[in-house]
Amino acid sequence: MDVTIYGIPTCGTVKKARRWLDGRGIAYTWVDFRATPPEPERVARWFETFGAKAMRNTSSGAYRKLPADKKSWPDEKWLAALQADPMLIKRPVVEVDGEPVLIGFKEPAWVERFGA
Repeated sequence: MDVTIYGIPTCGTVKKARRWLDGRGIAYTWVDFRATPPEPERVARWFETFGAKAMRNTSSGAYRKLPADKKSWPDEKWLAALQADPMLIKRPVVEVDGEPVLIGFKEPAWVERFGA
């Protein structure tokens, strides 16, 4: 099982998720959004899997800086925004064997996915 976790190192949720994986001995590859922004095609795959609403990082400064009408944006506009600025993407995003499987950190979903 090849696990890749995407996020930023200063994000509290990402830190919690990485500690969770480390505590269970689950090896993973770490990708920092800021150092290596995800390719538009990868973001599109995540978008297809999770949907626009689940992908929005509504706690971020980047989200708060968007126009007031952002809640009424169509999916196509959200996809373009998420591809342009990874700070708008909820973190962490987890891929297993190249397929997106989790977004954010809710322990029950992680236990179900990793069986730990």
